[in-house]
Amino acid sequence: MGILEGKTALVTGGASGIGRATAILMSREGARIVVSDINEMGGTETVMQIKSAGGEAIFLRADVSKAADVEALVQHAVAEYGRLDVAFNNAGIGGDLSPIHQKSEAEWDQVIAVNLKGVWLSMKYEIPAILASGGGAIVNMASVAGLGGFRMAAAYSASKHGVIGLTRTAALELAKHRIRVNAVCPYFTDTPMVQTMIDAAPVMKEMTISASPMKRLGDVSETAAAVVWLASDQASYITGHALPIDGGVTAG
Repeated sequence: MGILEGKTALVTGGASGIGRATAILMSREGARIVVSDINEMGGTETVMQIKSAGGEAIFLRADVSKAADVEALVQHAVAEYGRLDVAFNNAGIGGDLSPIHQKSEAEWDQVIAVNLKGVWLSMKYEIPAILASGGGAIVNMASVAGLGGFRMAAAYSASKHGVIGLTRTAALELAKHRIRVNAVCPYFTDTPMVQTMIDAAPVMKEMTISASPMKRLGDVSETAAAVVWLASDQASYITGHALPIDGGVTAG
């Protein structure tokens, strides 16, 4: 029996990368999965991979920066599976690499809308559904950029600091209601988003690897394993934590 047996889990940003890896692992651990993303092709592919391995999953398109989309997403998830126990609020974007004073207002607004407002909106609608199920767990996607500064990515870093603040506040508010709320803070991980950043500035790969005590990028499976554990009853006394998954970067 898997550690998420019988639970319904919602994964935003599930079309690729860490979101896809987590959705697949959650399914292997017994959960029914609701995959969401604005990338319908990628989200559908994630569902197909889950089903081909014998799991149960559906895809629902939603833009997490839009309240109506998120409300409908949670409503449809509950209508399909009858309950919501776990949420991984993973949807996010990186934005452009540029100095603070050269960033456009449009880019700032977009990054904050998806990465920070999107997590707040997701929790806003997930919490009542999880309460109705008797409790559960929420894991939010932050970053090591939420634990310290990140040159050339002011909006991204600010958004991830905000996610950690939201996570800790929600954890305090919901602890007595049997909902645990934690965040994961990966270092650079081998995902399509990171690859896009490396393509834009190839020197980044060497710089990020050299800065890691383990001298490599993270793997999506490593973050997925942490998310699944935090979402499970094995982490029943952990809430309000922002867990670095960084190969030791923040230890120095």
